[in-house]
Amino acid sequence: MSVPRILIRRLSPQILDLTEGSSALPAVPLRFLDVVSDTDSGRVFHFLRRGTTRQVIRKHLPGPWLSQSMIHGAPVLVAADAAEGLVPAPAEPDRLAGLNVAIATRNGEAAAIIADWLIHHYRHFDMQGAVIFERAPEDEAGNPWPEVAAALADAAAPMRLVVVHAGTPLGIADMPPESHPCCVAEAPGRDRMTPPPADPWRAPLQETAICEIARRRFLARARAVAHLDLHDLLQPSERGTPFDMAADNPGRVIELSGQHCYPWRVRRGATPSHRDHSCVQFDRPRFVRRWCAAPAGLPESARFAISRIAGAPRIPGSDFFRCMAVRHPGHRAGQIVPKSSLVESAPLVALVVQSLAADPLRPPARERIAPAAAGPGRTVILAPMRNEGPFILEWLAYHRAIGVDDFLIYTNDCTDGTDDLLRLLDRKGLVQHRDNPFREMGLRPHHGALQSAAGEPVIRDAGWIISMDADEFINVKVGDGRLADLYAATDGANMISCTWRLFGNSDIDEFRDESTIARFTACAEPFCPRPHQAWGFKTLFRNLGLFRKLGVHRPKGLNQQFLNEIRWVNGSGEPFPAREYRTAWRSTVGTFGYDLVSLNHYAVRNAESFLVKRDRGRANHADRDQGLHYWFRMNNNTTRDHSIQRHVPKMEQALSTLLSDPEIAAQHARCVAAHRRRIDELKADPRQSAFYRQLTGTRMKKLSRMHRHFGNDVFLAGPCAVPDAIITEDHPEDFIFSLGTSAAAE
Repeated sequence: MSVPRILIRRLSPQILDLTEGSSALPAVPLRFLDVVSDTDSGRVFHFLRRGTTRQVIRKHLPGPWLSQSMIHGAPVLVAADAAEGLVPAPAEPDRLAGLNVAIATRNGEAAAIIADWLIHHYRHFDMQGAVIFERAPEDEAGNPWPEVAAALADAAAPMRLVVVHAGTPLGIADMPPESHPCCVAEAPGRDRMTPPPADPWRAPLQETAICEIARRRFLARARAVAHLDLHDLLQPSERGTPFDMAADNPGRVIELSGQHCYPWRVRRGATPSHRDHSCVQFDRPRFVRRWCAAPAGLPESARFAISRIAGAPRIPGSDFFRCMAVRHPGHRAGQIVPKSSLVESAPLVALVVQSLAADPLRPPARERIAPAAAGPGRTVILAPMRNEGPFILEWLAYHRAIGVDDFLIYTNDCTDGTDDLLRLLDRKGLVQHRDNPFREMGLRPHHGALQSAAGEPVIRDAGWIISMDADEFINVKVGDGRLADLYAATDGANMISCTWRLFGNSDIDEFRDESTIARFTACAEPFCPRPHQAWGFKTLFRNLGLFRKLGVHRPKGLNQQFLNEIRWVNGSGEPFPAREYRTAWRSTVGTFGYDLVSLNHYAVRNAESFLVKRDRGRANHADRDQGLHYWFRMNNNTTRDHSIQRHVPKMEQALSTLLSDPEIAAQHARCVAAHRRRIDELKADPRQSAFYRQLTGTRMKKLSRMHRHFGNDVFLAGPCAVPDAIITEDHPEDFIFSLGTSAAAE
């Protein structure tokens, strides 16, 4: 070739110092990224830094300008001559004339990364050149280019490269280096990270006009131009290469769609490269847009930006993979993406194996742990309890009546005889009782029970499992209301999430030894998206080894290789979207449903029993007080629901059978008496008595019927945040009160 294989150039950042200003518009220096003299058009392009306003331009650079445009907030001014005091760089369109060229930036990538990227696109997409902007300061950037040139020569890839040293920071001024996980949208715990110091030389790109600078300086006569980064790998397409598509469609922009991809793991001691990538996210895949176009066919007014070319029509083109461990090196895969979301991508692995001759590490195959029982097997409830003595027998009788076979119950720190009752029931073969070892395990009570239960034969051999509490009742609404009817109605589902229906205290303040489900019928409306706890769910799931461990609301630790075997439905039998598989614990507007089953949640029962509940603490959130805020959120008396009442007779029959045993009846009576004594003790305490008066006062009763009118911020702030005037007035159905507003229509 007559031109150097690798040509080094520089932007020409320039500053116009302005001395004239006004109080309304003080004098500021105008900062230019580059000024380019385009000999083909006879025009000079002035590229100002992002953030320079039109007002400043009108005041200090009135022109005459042939045209003015913006690229993501960066002005581009076109004139017949350079503005006074500025020196333009001459365009060099012949350097890459007639070639298929990519525009990219280098943000510290090693020579091997650059070479792999170039050779892949040369061999498989006929890419013949590249303009690569070197972002680091020139004295810190190193010189990978001789090594890149040698690799190209070894691969017989005679490409032409133009390396452009920026000479000025191109990144966001207050952001850390782009390599840090806090710059990765999908990084787990991103909102809790402490970012390193800001580094605009290496931060995420802000000066997106560099693509248009590349066009005006080097690419006016290129056959086709694609914007790709050094961590992007084009995929083969039946449509042909994006460069050919662009050349065949002058005046149109070929859209390129890139999916984030990740390594499962990088081999020990190795630096991450394209060759390590084998996985994508199954639930929340991330995509980016890039483009390819033939410069000669574009209108003069079109402008090259990062993800699009403004002013030109688009047509679908090729896909590519964005290799995130190359973009964000120095971090394990689990630091830039939740590993539980990763699944092997067959197209990606094929690309890496065939194009890069590599063997990336893939997610390991996991052995399926299947239940011992054939068919649907036995249904097991796993429950942690503390001081639930008066309510256990009804809960047990009800769930036995609807078809639950086994109960594994963990208790801790009971003072009302709960553990004595459960030991008795265990001895009689009605439940399996365990002391909760959460302290020895360093866990919360609920999590201690879950982790301990995993090794229990009754769990290992179960057909269906659900983790739930003593104030929750599975309300099956199909057939005869038995679990067998629910399993049949969900048509092969292996996970059924039962959404909470919050039941309030029905304005009942006193504890009595009576049926919870018969006594309390006031509840939330079916459509109740606020507070966010209102649509929590618990999940019945087949014990098929699809997940690795038990969870409070659903099994956790998805075995990704079994992803396609999940048949997860909501309470109406409608499929759950895959994006919910990893972390969902509550229903949403798009996933709630009660047609087949609900989980009736009697979280407060009555005001007297709530004093005891608050006194004992919570199993899952032991460090959180169940005070007035909790009562406000969970005591919902807006409407009534009697659907569970049809099950009361069979519950009462099963309860009568349990109480016919004198030992069980006597221990139940002791639990009731202990509960009554504790209520009296608490009400004798002045602070608890005052709290009880708050619970039972007119204000809280009115609030329990107004949930539909409150925004989420009100539930977070608590009932004291609601003015008396809001409570006493009548409101239309669409009235919403949020903090800082008097009213708004939802």
